[in-house]
Amino acid sequence: MKRALLQLLIAGLTSLSVNAQTDSFYLLKPDRVFDGEQMHNDWIVLVKGNKIEAAGSMKFKLPENTRVIELKGMTLLPGLIEGHSHLFLHPYNEVSWNDQVLKESRAERTARAVNHAKATLLAGFTTARDLGTEGADYDDVGLKKAIEKGVIPGPRMIVATRAIVAKGAYGPNYGNPDVELHQGAEEAGGAEELSRIIRSQMGKGADVIKIYADYRYGPNGETRPSFTEAEWAVIAATAKNGGRKVVAHSATPEGMRLAAMAGVSSIEHGDDGTEEIFKLMKEKGVAFCPTIAAGDAVLQYNGWKKGVGPEPERIASKRKSFAAALRSGVTIVFGGDVGVYSHGDNAREAELMVEYGMKPIDVLKSATSVNADVFGYANKIGRIKKDLLADIVAVDGDPSKSISDIRKVGFVMKDGKIYKEKGVQ
Repeated sequence: MKRALLQLLIAGLTSLSVNAQTDSFYLLKPDRVFDGEQMHNDWIVLVKGNKIEAAGSMKFKLPENTRVIELKGMTLLPGLIEGHSHLFLHPYNEVSWNDQVLKESRAERTARAVNHAKATLLAGFTTARDLGTEGADYDDVGLKKAIEKGVIPGPRMIVATRAIVAKGAYGPNYGNPDVELHQGAEEAGGAEELSRIIRSQMGKGADVIKIYADYRYGPNGETRPSFTEAEWAVIAATAKNGGRKVVAHSATPEGMRLAAMAGVSSIEHGDDGTEEIFKLMKEKGVAFCPTIAAGDAVLQYNGWKKGVGPEPERIASKRKSFAAALRSGVTIVFGGDVGVYSHGDNAREAELMVEYGMKPIDVLKSATSVNADVFGYANKIGRIKKDLLADIVAVDGDPSKSISDIRKVGFVMKDGKIYKEKGVQ
């Protein structure tokens, strides 16, 4: 028995030795490194296997099998994190939201999502928080697993499956009470049903719970809160018990207030948010995801000639609410509601955040370390730091000076695997 145990131990040690010898090593040598918090001009980064082995200004003897990658003129960053995406949607000027939900088959929508995942990754976004399949049920869970298994290329996915709405509040809705239409989210009525649905979604693979805190279902189509304080208490308690964060879609001050008081992780959109509401969110530790690019895109689809005609009232209101958020000091996460506009064009949100008054370096923080912290993944991604996962991108230029440089992606690594390398086909 002792001899058998000894042989097993020796075999185990031999296996570990072989694995150590076959680990891939990459030494990345850019002009500068943004580590998720600040810029460094004299750093190099060593990757071993799927993790960052070392980062900083250093000299050391490299392992024999190290591949040195010169990134001249480039800035190296943690893999960017898209905070609000819908991989099962495509731009509304191609096909309306209603027709995507009602007329496109689940097979077609999944085929599109595969392409969207690849475009997202190659744009430098190695992680995406996908906040609702909009009628494609739990297909985001399958897409996530296919990416994890290496079946298709794509970002790390944080999935919400079916967003949760108040019964009768969402869509598609053509105003005919005799017709029951397939809905873009899961309907809930009352605390007991909310608890059941949240538990069901967690069991089917939801990483995060998305709640519509308000929506356009008032008597005259005005936006009204979806759930009561008592119902929010059940939402918060059920999700917390399952170890899930809650995010809230909200446009109105009252919807935002109810969500913030319930302790959600982030509030999405916040079009009519006030400085008072943003200060409450800061006090409660609730982050803000402004999704500027979605409204900007939709208004252009509807005929607004950006840069030519006067700005629509909705744009002026968004500028005002974003300025109030900046003044309040609330944590701002990066997320554009991509899917309303093209996947792979995720940088559009970053450019608008700067246009609306945020410093480029703060936008870079939002898209890396801040998102990782708020989403609960800081021990894995979001920074160039020893022992974190090797999700790394490099862009031409310096995006801390010109944010549009994050479009110039020349290198993408996720989990230690290179998916894009400038000059290499």
